[in-house]
Amino acid sequence: MTSGLGGFAPKYQQIAEELRQDIREGRYQPGERLPAETALAERFRVSLPTIRQAVGVLRAEGLAESKHGIGTFVRQDHRLERRSRHRYGRARCDQKLLTSHLRHDIVFAGPEKAPARIAEAMGIPEGTEVITRRRVLYDQETNSPEEIGASYIPADIARGTSLEERAVVPKALFLCIEDLSGKRYHHARDQWIARNATPEEAATLGLPQGGQVMHVIHTARSEDDTVLEVSESIWPADRVTIIDEYDIEQNEQAPDVPSQI
Repeated sequence: MTSGLGGFAPKYQQIAEELRQDIREGRYQPGERLPAETALAERFRVSLPTIRQAVGVLRAEGLAESKHGIGTFVRQDHRLERRSRHRYGRARCDQKLLTSHLRHDIVFAGPEKAPARIAEAMGIPEGTEVITRRRVLYDQETNSPEEIGASYIPADIARGTSLEERAVVPKALFLCIEDLSGKRYHHARDQWIARNATPEEAATLGLPQGGQVMHVIHTARSEDDTVLEVSESIWPADRVTIIDEYDIEQNEQAPDVPSQI
């Protein structure tokens, strides 16, 4: 073996590194089945348990996935591009759901006590009643889960309305909230968190044990600083690319400060 890890690394890690390199260099293409465990054991002259450990490393990294009764395959990279900064403007233009390529499954809608992280974002005591809409989004072509999400709306805006019903709203949710509140979304704050998936999240999203997720808490306020909605979205970290484009402020009066790059 010619692993770049050196001869002191455990053998299964050396094998995982060689297979990882094979995938990066295109010897095994996305969607292609890896050789059988017996073939890999013969190639690397090791036992089957060692091969299983090595393949397990690739699965944990999201480079490979096992299909029961079929084999292990190089995972296809179906990253979804997320462009949050201009999503409100696009929704106002076409009045359609921005994620129309995804199927929305509303798994809960109704009153709920605000958990600590949401109460903090809303500036209310933990346990205050809010109207919650929980959802799982699926790719319409593959039917695979792509996102776990929830929206938390102040009860004085959404109590007793259709937002308490488990039905997909006819237009972007923020437009419904604007209609109900009589206020317009004006300012938003996104808090990004990279972390390990909980067991429940891993099961829903089909992640291996120890899989990583990106978790964003989005707080939207009106011009008078009223919180209109706090939402959270959870994506498998290896399936999402975050793109943020913005104008760079020009200040001709800025002092001449040495570059820190």
